[in-house]
Amino acid sequence: MSAVGARQLEQARVRAGAVAAQRKKPFPWQKTIVHALLIACIAVVVFPLYYAFVISTQDIQEVVQRPPRLYPSSHLFENYAEAWRKAHMGRMLFNSFVMGVTVAVGKIVISMLSAFAIVYFDFRGRMVCFWMIFLTLMLPVPVRIMSTYEVVGTLGWINTYQGLTIPLMASATATFLFRQFFMTIPNELVEAAQLDGAGPMRFLFQFLLPLSWANIAALFVVLFIFGWNQYFWPILITNTEAMRTVVIGLEELIPRSGTELPTWNLIMAGAMMALLPPVAVILFMQRWFVKGLVESEK
Repeated sequence: MSAVGARQLEQARVRAGAVAAQRKKPFPWQKTIVHALLIACIAVVVFPLYYAFVISTQDIQEVVQRPPRLYPSSHLFENYAEAWRKAHMGRMLFNSFVMGVTVAVGKIVISMLSAFAIVYFDFRGRMVCFWMIFLTLMLPVPVRIMSTYEVVGTLGWINTYQGLTIPLMASATATFLFRQFFMTIPNELVEAAQLDGAGPMRFLFQFLLPLSWANIAALFVVLFIFGWNQYFWPILITNTEAMRTVVIGLEELIPRSGTELPTWNLIMAGAMMALLPPVAVILFMQRWFVKGLVESEK
């Protein structure tokens, strides 16, 4: 190839690169629109929480005044102390924590074992078992509430931690996610474990469990919040103050007589305290949560 031809070829490559770069270059207003939408979404999500916090720092006169004040006041500690004392927040937070952790751990253990059996054990009807588990997604707690309550009452689990947690432990969603993750494990790893003399349980605990930590952490965050936010089941299964969870116990801050005004500052203070443990779990396990979601998508 002559020098002129080589020069023309090089110029053509430069022009092609410039055209491709121009196509990839975003429009000048594109970033502005994306950032505006992001800020609007954040404002829609965060503003109600911010306003609830603002109300929790005000006295009742500041709460009812119009136009409302959108900045914190100086009654934060007294409102939170009064809400803690009036609603017995310590006991209710403990009950909610026990319920959230127990439900999350129970769901993960049961789902992991069931997915392990479905993927790695060859038995007749295993896919029938899987689809029977998966179809329970169509039967949430409110649908089977009467039969579940009858069983719990017969076992004497009313006003107990067993009654609060065990009926909520089965999880078709977690079983499906663990099954999908186990199916991505290469067969070479299974064969290597067999050559090493590993039995099923040793393979589960020494090979699969270390590979599943990120998925377990992500599921724990989701399932802990699921257990923490339960309202319908705890209000049905508990009728004593000692076993109330924080979600249903906040009604202690609402006046029972129609002549008394609601103390919204105390109600919002209790709501903010009920919000803190799930937020702490998310912040503490944020890195594992994101990693588990990314690995689940692969």
